[in-house]
Amino acid sequence: MEMEFWYWWTIGLALLAAEVFAPGAIFLWMGVAAGVTGAALLAVPEMSIESQLLIFSVLSVVAVVSWRTFFHKHDRPTDQPSLNQRSAQYIGRVFTLNQAIQNGTGSVTVDDSRWNVRGPDMLAGSKVKVTAVDGVILVVEAVE
Repeated sequence: MEMEFWYWWTIGLALLAAEVFAPGAIFLWMGVAAGVTGAALLAVPEMSIESQLLIFSVLSVVAVVSWRTFFHKHDRPTDQPSLNQRSAQYIGRVFTLNQAIQNGTGSVTVDDSRWNVRGPDMLAGSKVKVTAVDGVILVVEAVE
């Protein structure tokens, strides 16, 4: 099979298009590697398919690993660190028990959801403050 340079460019464009549907900057860098491989083939038309695949593979791995390393070194702090951690957003908030805590477990209603709580035994209607989260259970203490 003989590859033409524009085959690599077509593969590169297809990989760039795939990035739209699978974000994470993996296909982006593989698409760039395919484009560079096509440019190398344009410069050296007698390059073997094995050499082309080697260039593409090495460039893909180097580009993806370099991007991941750069991305993690330059990770920007966010002003909402618990954005995708719904239960962590409740730490420090005060709620009213709608089910008494007996034998260490009870429940509260938060917005439109019912959450199981763990803490010292208390009567329904008592005010509790969330101090931690254990999986899907809110750890609470009495508010005085």
